[in-house]
Amino acid sequence: MHTTFPPLSSSPSPSFQSSPSINASPSKSSPNLAAPPPIVLSPCAACKSLRRRCDEKCVLAPYFPPTEPQNFIIVHRVFGASNIIKCLQGLPECQRSDAVSSMVYEANARIRNPVHGCAGAISQLQKQVIKLQAELAKAQAETVSMQCQRDNLVALICKEMTTQFPQETMNRVLPQQQFNDDDATTCYLDDKDFASTWDALWT
Repeated sequence: MHTTFPPLSSSPSPSFQSSPSINASPSKSSPNLAAPPPIVLSPCAACKSLRRRCDEKCVLAPYFPPTEPQNFIIVHRVFGASNIIKCLQGLPECQRSDAVSSMVYEANARIRNPVHGCAGAISQLQKQVIKLQAELAKAQAETVSMQCQRDNLVALICKEMTTQFPQETMNRVLPQQQFNDDDATTCYLDDKDFASTWDALWT
């Protein structure tokens, strides 16, 4: 008896087909996994406003970050980008931050007051200082006047008591004190004697 076999197929069986991941060479797939993601650098506010490329050597990048675009817009409007760059290049790095802050302040003042600029703000502050100095001088004069009135009142009370009470009573009631212009004299009186003296002054 003869046994017939099916014809052999040239194509491999589906069960024995290797997947692409198995056939892929590990030497070719490893570089793709080790490649770092691309780093996207955000341009500074100056380069973004001027529509130019911002590189690592940008002079304006440390002082005009992308989160504060309004500062560069105002400064660029008043001074111009070329003047800002020249100013920063002529200064040491330790002074550039203060220079940018001054330019931003002056540019804002110039926009608020196109005629006087920051000089107008300085003039307004000087007027406030003069006004406050006048108020301080007035308050000091009132303080001196009240001190003089107090000294005169104490002297008047002591004078009235010397005319109404005998000398031995004055020695008992009033301690020996010296009157001068610097320190106000305080008369230590009993409540009853002080009340009777005060009533005598106003009757």
